[in-house]
Amino acid sequence: MDCDILISGGGIAGLTAASAFGRAGFSVLIVDPAPPVTSRDAEGADLRTTAFLQPARDFLDRAGLWARLADHATPLQVMRIADISQDPPVIREFDAIDISDAPFGWNLPNWLLRREMSAALEEMPNVDYRPGTATTSLFTRTREARVSLSDGSRVKTRLVIAADGRGSPMREAAGIGVHTMRFGQKALAFAVTHERPHDNVSTEIHREGGPFTLVPLPDHEGKPSSAIVWMCDAAEADRLAALDTDAFETEMNVRSGGLYGTLSLASRRPTWPIVTQAAERLTSERLALVAEAAHVMPPIGAQGLNMSLKDLAALLELAEARPNELGDSKMLESYARARMPDIRLRLSGIAALNRASQQGLPLLQAARAKGLGLLHDAAPVRRALMELGLGARSR
Repeated sequence: MDCDILISGGGIAGLTAASAFGRAGFSVLIVDPAPPVTSRDAEGADLRTTAFLQPARDFLDRAGLWARLADHATPLQVMRIADISQDPPVIREFDAIDISDAPFGWNLPNWLLRREMSAALEEMPNVDYRPGTATTSLFTRTREARVSLSDGSRVKTRLVIAADGRGSPMREAAGIGVHTMRFGQKALAFAVTHERPHDNVSTEIHREGGPFTLVPLPDHEGKPSSAIVWMCDAAEADRLAALDTDAFETEMNVRSGGLYGTLSLASRRPTWPIVTQAAERLTSERLALVAEAAHVMPPIGAQGLNMSLKDLAALLELAEARPNELGDSKMLESYARARMPDIRLRLSGIAALNRASQQGLPLLQAARAKGLGLLHDAAPVRRALMELGLGARSR
């Protein structure tokens, strides 16, 4: 074999996988067609952020990455949900101190994650990282996979991990279909500064059209700063993206309900479509799908990449348990059994939450606000919700 594992895709999930499996002693080749954009202001930089919940942080530590990331991470101590469709608004806070000595999670910019993770791989002798190289074809046999690359080489490997996104070339090469649900929405992702400090509180603001979520960032140019994901109907998102800065700031300040004082735009504001997508199966011969190659969901509740790291954790556990049988049918069947029920449950749950958030009907908005109050105000329900949905550990 040329390597134990070939990873197709150099996004955050792929980079994490390379570090985790490399640290576990496997020889790894990771390829991606595009070099990583590792500067905030560079063209093509991913201005979204990722909130790593407690289990995800633990996996990053296991992968040898958290030590590089910790100093850049902003703790998320409180999750606040505000429904401003009501008068007065309904606001409830879920504080990690109720169940844990640690925060719910830690927020990091995606461009910075790529910078630090790429640098970590360069220091690992058993990881061959080739940005600017794409996978072009896949051929499998019982004992190996053969993958052709855009640089003209052909690689023999025991396991292919497809971490190559929602349009995964390796998934398509294996003939695995997907089920896609479209919501007619897009999300804008950008950074702001604001008058009031965020106090390590992440706030999800609901009205009609979709949530408006502020997630804490380190101060920017001496001012409190947050990352925002603003979900709304596709036509409205396109209209907002086309506004000049002054007009856009006026609209986002109205939409924020003034909870953080005046917001000022501090970055570009790219958009992307909101869908749920699920692969028909998670494996094929010598191939495992992870992250967005396996599942895509709306950015609600910090579930997306945290689910992806659960994929990697399950796959790594199976690989370490039977390293000599890496990538065989038994291992891949076990992986699918371990992950598919959780993926289906969370996809359906997030899709339902998003549909409810889209609704602008007064009766449905009132029901949503009442439900929020009931979930928060019953202490046992609140604790169970935090443990299940946010992944926090009880003391």
